[in-house]
Amino acid sequence: MAVKKSASSSKANTAVKKQTATKKTAVKASAKKTTAKKSPSKKAATKKVTTNKAAAKKPALKKNASKNVAAKKSSKFVSSPEITDAAYLESTASFLSGNEHFYNRELSWLEFDDRILNEARDTKNPLLERLNFLSITASNLDEFYIVRVASLRDMQSIDFAERDIAGFSIDEQLERIDQKTRRTMSLMYSTYTRSLVPSLAGEKIFLKNYEELSDQLKAIADSYFKTVLYPILTPMGVDSSRPFPLIYNRMLNMCVMLENKPKDVRLKDRATDGISNAKHTVNEDKYMYATVQIPTVVKRLYQIPTEEGDVFVPVEQIIRANTDMLFNGQTVVATAFYRVMRNADLDIDEDEAEDLLKEIEEQVRRRRFGEIIRLEVQDDIDSDLLKYIVDELEVDEADIFTVNGPIDLTFLSKLTSACKAKHPELCYKAHEPAEAASFDGPVSELDIFEQIREKDRIVHHPYETFEPVLEFVKQAARDPNVLAIKQTLYRVSDRSPIIASLLEAAQNGKQVMVLVELKARFDEENNINWAKKLENAGCHVIYGLVGLKTHSKITLVVRKEEDGIRRYLHLATGNYNDVTAKIYTDLGIFTASESFGEDASEFFNMLSGFSIPQSWRRLIPAPLWMKDYFIARIRREADNAKAGKPARIIAKINSLVDETVIKALYAASNAGVKIDLIVRGICCLRAGIPGMSENITVRSITGRFLEHSRIFYFYNEGHEDVYLASADWMPRNLNRRVELLFPVEDPDCRARVMEVLEVELADTVRAHFLAPDGSYHKLDLRGKEKVDSQQKLIDLADAAVAERHKAIDKHEFIPEENPKA
Repeated sequence: MAVKKSASSSKANTAVKKQTATKKTAVKASAKKTTAKKSPSKKAATKKVTTNKAAAKKPALKKNASKNVAAKKSSKFVSSPEITDAAYLESTASFLSGNEHFYNRELSWLEFDDRILNEARDTKNPLLERLNFLSITASNLDEFYIVRVASLRDMQSIDFAERDIAGFSIDEQLERIDQKTRRTMSLMYSTYTRSLVPSLAGEKIFLKNYEELSDQLKAIADSYFKTVLYPILTPMGVDSSRPFPLIYNRMLNMCVMLENKPKDVRLKDRATDGISNAKHTVNEDKYMYATVQIPTVVKRLYQIPTEEGDVFVPVEQIIRANTDMLFNGQTVVATAFYRVMRNADLDIDEDEAEDLLKEIEEQVRRRRFGEIIRLEVQDDIDSDLLKYIVDELEVDEADIFTVNGPIDLTFLSKLTSACKAKHPELCYKAHEPAEAASFDGPVSELDIFEQIREKDRIVHHPYETFEPVLEFVKQAARDPNVLAIKQTLYRVSDRSPIIASLLEAAQNGKQVMVLVELKARFDEENNINWAKKLENAGCHVIYGLVGLKTHSKITLVVRKEEDGIRRYLHLATGNYNDVTAKIYTDLGIFTASESFGEDASEFFNMLSGFSIPQSWRRLIPAPLWMKDYFIARIRREADNAKAGKPARIIAKINSLVDETVIKALYAASNAGVKIDLIVRGICCLRAGIPGMSENITVRSITGRFLEHSRIFYFYNEGHEDVYLASADWMPRNLNRRVELLFPVEDPDCRARVMEVLEVELADTVRAHFLAPDGSYHKLDLRGKEKVDSQQKLIDLADAAVAERHKAIDKHEFIPEENPKA
């Protein structure tokens, strides 16, 4: 289906394009590149970075575990520098900011990843959960590089001169990101090697290198290689007829250096150009090379049960130890593991695309050819082998990251999964979401429309089950009185019950309209597949407004009832994803309010047609209305404070980046408004600065669940306005996305939302507080009550259901027994 261009998108895009035109140009320029060619400005930046790396380590010679390994001398090659704590903490604020008003967005994000890393280092967390936190840290960092750093590189390639709100140029941002990342990675691997691996051994979980295995266990590992790994592997020799292969993004590979002995290779006698005719390198006459992709169709860790405990061995080490079997008749000189990060930021010109779905499909395919922006190797790599890899991949020396341990620590989450059944005491206590307390019982046993018609209902995931959301769409699909279902989908699960219900609704003859956001990053392929299935089933599928991502979370059900047509709504802060609903904290409201329903119809007409409502009753959408609405409410609190009235603002969001919003918060703080911000991730606002933000506190909560809900509270002279939203205070949400902000009006629902804010503001265990110098720290708990907000909310959800059951039991009718005859 071709993209619909609506009038509302044109109006919104007028403002958006002024801000993004330069960046789009940068992205277009980089999209044409498929190799790591750098602009003169990049080379200059590279020189600067390399010059400052006086502390670079000299790589040690890699001793191969293969049975036939020839020793060779190592020569000097650039390696990752050691960034000392003293250098980094010289002034956290000056490192994060180039002015007195804002922190840099990218560096603030890296600070957030460090907070996740701190959870991995915190021995108060269960051991296997610490592995998960380290895995998340590594995964976050990967995505940061292939998206955010890639975007900065695109801008650098066209000499983009504009500075960010923190006052940094593109080159300055990239240099500081490099320094901060190297320090973080050093701490990640120190945590892994010195803390986690020994702690696991203490629990009889042994994470071992192949060389550390006993002869008996080596024999078991070798047998696994012969029977399972060997048939899967594809060694790819490199010579004049076989160029160096395409190395896929984030895939682990092994490069092999072999002795070049032409006289011993019979294959050359039977072929014009055999494997002995190695591609030209500095060691042309001595060595030839091959590369092997480590398979992902088997588990990264091979588990060997023993009497002492479970032994886990990385499969790449088993492969390396048996390399001679892959190159029969050759002498293996050295081997090395490596991984590349490629630019994965899509360049989609929606104005020129005739079919958005086909354009995104093509762009997703091009990701594999993106420019290499980072190369990871182990720190004991043979220097000549490293030089060969660097030359073949055309990577700058400044983009090489060396690690002291296994490459790609995301495998640790798999280790947790493999061990938690046998070691439940090393994990968080198992959590089963409670029933939704605002409903009168399990929703599968209720008429959900009758429940919503009685009063607004609220659900809080993952403390409460996601079942009401699934049941809402499921009952709508099967109810003969339902005429239409309209829904926005941003990220859904691979086996989505929501999609299944929409397909069933279409088969039952209902009018089904679904906006599927094809541009949801890294979910593009999944969403394309779902869009095609929905279309084939007879659903009306649209892909949103040109130039804007649709990030709102809304479902509208139109139902025929005795007194006429009634509209039922679900509005939420999080995605319609039954999998992430178990780990992301989000709030959702069900309502049959007529004013909400009228707005919802107008909203969907805006998305699918050319309608631009002149006013809204309850919903406040972005990008045309929401930002001004927020600013007006912040200024109202400031005016009230200036007039001597009580004033308060509380906001719980994922990120705070928008310059206009931050300036309004500064002005409100100076007027005397008390402002509490709960910001999980990026925060460009500088808190606690006298004369600018002394009335603003910022805290970030990290724990077993990902804080994802967006809540906004304004005191408003005692009227206490409470809102939920799909949007953060970021330019992309307020200016370049279709978002929804909506009030919470039902007293019981408002009380639940306020309870969440009160509990999180009281957190003394999970909260990290932003200091005036830009650093985050946890509270000293001596003499303070320990409040873990996430555990407290689990307890409150369980208690609410227990109270409801108690009330039901109390009022249950028990017939009087017959008197004895």
